[in-house]
Amino acid sequence: MYKYKIDVVKALNDRGYNSYRLKQSGALSQGTITKLKSEGNVTLETLNAVCVMLRCQLSDIIEIEATNEEKIKFF
Repeated sequence: MYKYKIDVVKALNDRGYNSYRLKQSGALSQGTITKLKSEGNVTLETLNAVCVMLRCQLSDIIEIEATNEEKIKFF
């Protein structure tokens, strides 16, 4: 499971990527923007696009945290 380390939508807005611009350019759909606002699950392709727009690494945006079920299953 992963969790967000930053407010992705705010970070995008700070870089000039508001919701209108993201939708008009086709960079992110409204559904994806909504998922990012609610810290929902998005694709690796979306996370890659966000990293490019923010000029950062994936580890700057999310962190991986094993759930209890994952710990039991894999550890």
